Amino acid sequence: MSNVTQRDVFFNELYKLAKQDPDIVLVVADMSAPALDIFRKEMPNQFINVGIAEQNAIVIASGLAISGKKVFVYAIAPFITLRCLEQIRVSNAIMNIPITIIGMGTGFSYDSDGPTHHLIEDIAILRAFPNIKINTITDNVMAAKYPKICYEMNAVNYVRLDKNKYTDIYDSSFDFPVGISKIRGGKENLIISMCPMVNVVNEIVDYFSFDIGLIDIFKIPINEEIFLKMIKEAKKIITIEEHFLPGGLGSAICEVLNDNNINIHVKRLGLNINFGYKYSYKYGGREIIRSHHGIDVESLKKIINEYFE
Repeated sequence: MSNVTQRDVFFNELYKLAKQDPDIVLVVADMSAPALDIFRKEMPNQFINVGIAEQNAIVIASGLAISGKKVFVYAIAPFITLRCLEQIRVSNAIMNIPITIIGMGTGFSYDSDGPTHHLIEDIAILRAFPNIKINTITDNVMAAKYPKICYEMNAVNYVRLDKNKYTDIYDSSFDFPVGISKIRGGKENLIISMCPMVNVVNEIVDYFSFDIGLIDIFKIPINEEIFLKMIKEAKKIITIEEHFLPGGLGSAICEVLNDNNINIHVKRLGLNINFGYKYSYKYGGREIIRSHHGIDVESLKKIINEYFE
């Protein structure tokens, strides 16, 4: 397991890019970290702290982007997305002003802070907007690559960073812009997920006596051409996400299958929206919260075994 967070890896690489290009600007909403402190001290003209004013951060970032700057805007994930929906919709979805929005702590990352700090709706909401690429970072190798990817794309990017530390899955030679990867090679029984659940599933698939393929979707909209090739021999699919089920990853997968007239049975595992935010108040760690929704390790082992067997 890595000793460095996705956040620190991401901003260390962004710092290197910013040293080379003075047009890179980082806008933050009262956030601090060692990687950000170096940015602020050494490149004060490329660092703007707007205070606890996330909506203003999006507006300032969009204005700078219009003037030709390459802008990255950063805050705690639910506050830089849900609190700023109108600003993102108008400036970035409607006007297609290219900025990179970086959210720290998706899903139940802030497991002890309750529903205000949990982010379990953002994929459903933001993928309904045009012109926005949703990028979910799986490991530190990917985190190190994404600053340059976003810098070169010149598009509206939303980067989801998880607060926890994970074992690296990828190596630096992987072609990350494709947005999808088959981590495990099983063909008929497939699990499709995104971080952090990719890391969970990757650690438990060896528990089963039958082959299971594992696909990591880390960019939405989904790369349909590559995805359809990966699932062409599949008979059953399970989608697993730390997100409300309506509109999330499982919904996106089902839409692609339906739109391409592909008839494969899909079982969606995620957060039951009928529970609302009831279990966000359960303390004891992330796995405890997941257990109430049936996506903890032991529940997943049982469901996966029963479904594929």
